[in-house]
Amino acid sequence: MKQNRTKPSAVSLQYHRGGDRAPKVTAKGQGWVAEKIIAMAQEQNIPIKKDKDLIALLEQIDVGQEIPESLYKVVAELLAWVYHLNSEYPKKQQAS
Repeated sequence: MKQNRTKPSAVSLQYHRGGDRAPKVTAKGQGWVAEKIIAMAQEQNIPIKKDKDLIALLEQIDVGQEIPESLYKVVAELLAWVYHLNSEYPKKQQAS
């Protein structure tokens, strides 16, 4: 019996508020490259959002390129999620 295993995919975004016009794709890959991107994010305590549909859209963008205007809304929601997590992180550290 053949197992249907999909390769993991990952896309890394970077955005400097006040410095960048829009978020940029900084890395992307599948398989072991995706695993490495995810591992590096985990090592740096960078939040990871699992969203197959978003990854499929972001994979179409070349590394170093800004996201297109058509993705601003969905990426803004992602950034809001990250900012929320970052604001909660110090509270969790103090409670430990």
